[in-house]
Amino acid sequence: MHVSELWRYPIKTLKGERIQLAEITANGIPGDREIVVMGKEGRIITSRSRPKLLGLRGELRADGVATVNGHPWDSPEALALVNEAAGGNTELVKIPQPEAFDILPLLVATDGAAAFLNIDHRRLRPNILLADVPELEERKWPGRVLKIGNVRIDLVKLRERCVMTTYDPDTQVQDRSVLLKIVKQLDGTTALDSSVVTPGVIRVGDTAEIE
Repeated sequence: MHVSELWRYPIKTLKGERIQLAEITANGIPGDREIVVMGKEGRIITSRSRPKLLGLRGELRADGVATVNGHPWDSPEALALVNEAAGGNTELVKIPQPEAFDILPLLVATDGAAAFLNIDHRRLRPNILLADVPELEERKWPGRVLKIGNVRIDLVKLRERCVMTTYDPDTQVQDRSVLLKIVKQLDGTTALDSSVVTPGVIRVGDTAEIE
């Protein structure tokens, strides 16, 4: 079993970016989900209700500034793109970790579960994707520890999935059967909400094991 992909989502709910190396801190990956789309009424807006946001690309520049399609997150250009996708009346707000997280700072997914569901694993929006995992092996892991080099990650619980899994990450076309299958065959859960026990650095290709 090994790390096949690492993902960071600098702008929460937008398309993420693949990275080759990740520093894992107590709050997960630095720069992950620190910028949110906020409605004027003060509620966070996500792709659950505004799927066109998934068509925008969130990345971190070399200087650590989050961007939307290459524009600094706090620029008029970035806001215009977000307003167009979300239907207007939004703002981009920086919320420091861990306040911006829905649940826990890391989401760990496996190629086995994605293959079982016959879906693009990007629909699951993982931070860490593990390869060479038998189909539903991940369902035995809650409460155990994932070891990657010196890093230890507590695999706390299976994630309850929402309507975001139904949207194609490239076209945003909806396929409701994806969530229906997760609900009917996997009790509505897949991938693992995780916390960090021992921080460190992990890389694509690193060997991973369950302790």
